[in-house]
Amino acid sequence: MNIMKEFKLILKIILISGILVSSDLVVSQTTEVIVIDSTAQKPNKWKFGVGFGLSFVGGTNVSLAPNVIYNASEKFSFGVGVQGSYTAIKDLQSTTTIGGNVAGFYTPVKFLTTLVEFAELNVSRTTETPEGDVKDNFWDSALFVGAGWNITNKISIGAKYNLLYKEDESVYTSPVIPFVNVSF
Repeated sequence: MNIMKEFKLILKIILISGILVSSDLVVSQTTEVIVIDSTAQKPNKWKFGVGFGLSFVGGTNVSLAPNVIYNASEKFSFGVGVQGSYTAIKDLQSTTTIGGNVAGFYTPVKFLTTLVEFAELNVSRTTETPEGDVKDNFWDSALFVGAGWNITNKISIGAKYNLLYKEDESVYTSPVIPFVNVSF
């Protein structure tokens, strides 16, 4: 009987050891800690920008053109905007424009952006004549192609050419328009 008691004791030890070993595996836990680098954020695909102009040569010219641009990729983006301007030549003419535009941008290299833009403007013009003021109100369309130098990621300067320019009918005094754009 001693052998049987020893056998039962050995069996109990093996059984209890097996339970303890397996229970350690079943009960043990591993905690995984993930550290997120807060400086490695995805860049925002949306940019808010504003174009502006200010000139006092031959009169007063003030323009403002806020816009929203979506960066579809590193090279392509597109956007929409509103624009308004006021131009006055003392004792001759004053013009107010307000309208909107859509534009597409292509950046072949980091420092250069090309653009295609369509703008539709409502023009209110008052011309002073010896007989009195002559008021005129009309719509003017412009289709621009241009390029700008990206001074930084947020500032670009350049020029655009109006393909629809007609000297006697356009609100613009020239088919070439310089621009400065600042984005946020």
